Parts: sequence; structure tokens; C-alpha cells
Amino acid sequence: MRRLWLAGAVALATALACDGGIALAKEGSAASAGKGAEAKLSPAAEQFLKSLHPRTGDVVIPEAKAVMHLGDRYYFLPAADARRVLVEVWRNPPDAVSDVLGLVLEKDSTAFQNVWGAVITYQDSGHVSDADANKQDYDGVLADMRKGEAEENQQRKTAGYPELTLVGWAQPPAYDAANHALIWARELAEGGAPEHGLNYDVRLLGRTGVLSLNMVSGMSSIAEVRGAAQDFGKAVSFQPGAAYADFNASTDRSAEYGLAGLVAGGAAVAVAKKVGLLAILLKFGKVILIGLAAAGAAVVGFFKRLFGRGGEEEAI
Repeated sequence: MRRLWLAGAVALATALACDGGIALAKEGSAASAGKGAEAKLSPAAEQFLKSLHPRTGDVVIPEAKAVMHLGDRYYFLPAADARRVLVEVWRNPPDAVSDVLGLVLEKDSTAFQNVWGAVITYQDSGHVSDADANKQDYDGVLADMRKGEAEENQQRKTAGYPELTLVGWAQPPAYDAANHALIWARELAEGGAPEHGLNYDVRLLGRTGVLSLNMVSGMSSIAEVRGAAQDFGKAVSFQPGAAYADFNASTDRSAEYGLAGLVAGGAAVAVAKKVGLLAILLKFGKVILIGLAAAGAAVVGFFKRLFGRGGEEEAI
């Protein structure tokens, strides 16, 4: 599977991407090079930012038949610009960002200086039922996610990376029925890193698919990221005929899983869709890896509980 790398400004500043590349000049400590820091951009970086086409207000996502109502607190970079940021600034391989539809950042942040960034994708999964929204065993899903840690950490060790531990839910999965939004967050510990990582997921359900926003940051920024995630959960409206309530069971395709499947398969979907698998925290430049072993364990565990050992469906 191809993997997506999300690298933030600090990673570039620390590495000092060489020979006139688009890099943030390092001034002071790496930990202070995030949003609001006194850091000077190189001429190449300044020119790069001028070449982008940020948009505020109402932004249409044609693939999802949806509109993001961003106001003036956030801005949107369209697909071409978002992919340039991901590849040229955050050092992602080009073939890993082909499904990215856009990138949302805070008003006063840039591709080089930020606390978080939200990568936007859309999964044409079919209609995801929320009929059993109040019957989900998310603690069981969490336990399944942890089952692959030992194997994953052995792979990380072999590759020269520190161990990564899923500490738990930074926010347990919560479903907003009024807005058909599922939001959850994971707290991740990496080796001896002083700060834990934060991975926030927002899933917005439409008639026949799911609009996804993947946000990566550090636990010290959880309040800010949580606020943005809640904003996004309410800031999207699907166009007439594409809303969740427009589903027609006689003509539309249904997804093969419900809400718990979205969470359990989150890492696996990230692998398949190339979003959120391997991320460098935007603020601190720490490598976060959510790999195939953990994803596989979560998905296998989920389907075992779904169908039961005897093949009969169980409530989740």
C-alpha cells in the first residue's frame, strides 16, 4: 500500500531542507516554530505561498456534492494547491496524494507555520447507516486497535523508528445525529517523546458516501483542534439531493458497515485512501505511524464481533 506523509513546518525547519528548497529558516528552538512563532520564511517559501489560491467563505467540494461553510476563521486550499503543499512542503510522495481534495488551515497559519492541518478526502462508500448509533462498543474497537501494536512496533524498530503506543481515546467516538457527523480522536505516545500525538478524525455522512477530514497535531493543542473539529462537524452541508436524508434504499448503494465500521476501519481506510497513515506532527515534527498491523487487528476484531464466531450477526 502507498503511504501518505504529513510533515509540518518544524520538521522542515529542523531538517533545513537544503540547497534553496522551500524551507523555513530556523530561528530558536524547533518547538517554538509553530503558529505565532518569530520565524522568517525564505524567499522561496514566500514565493510559494504567493502562488497558492486560498479561499474562505463557502467552498464547494464537487466530488462529495457538499459545501464547506468556513467563514473567515479558516481557509481552504483547492486540490492542486493542497497536493503541492503535501508534496513540495510536507514531503509526501506525489502518488500518495492523488485522492486529496483540499486542505483546510486556520486563518493566521500557513503551510509552513501551523498547529494543525485538515486533509480532505471523500469515500464513495455507499450509504452508511446510523440506525445503531447508540449501540456501538467503541471500547471493543479500541482494544482491537491495540492488538496489532506489538507487531507494528517490531516493524518500526526494524525501520529505525521509536515505538508507538495507542494511549486511548483523546475523544471517544461521538455521533451528532442532527448533522450526521462522527468525530473521534486518538492519543498516541511515541517512544520517549515529551508530548503525545493527537489524531482527530471527522466523518460527515452524505447520501452515498463520507466526507473525511483528518487532523494531526499534539495533545497540547487538543482544545484548539477539538474546537475546529466541532466547527467542521457543523460547517458542511450537502447539496440538494445529496444529503443523508435523501437516501433511497431502492436505488442507492449501502455501505457494508455502520458507524463502528468507520472507526474500526479508520486506519485501514487511511491505508487504502492514502490519508493519515504516516504523519509527522505539524507542530513538533514527531513521526507518528499507524500501520497495517494495528489496522488489520482492528478490522478483524470488528468483523468478528459483527458476525460472531458462529456466523450469526451480533449487535455492536
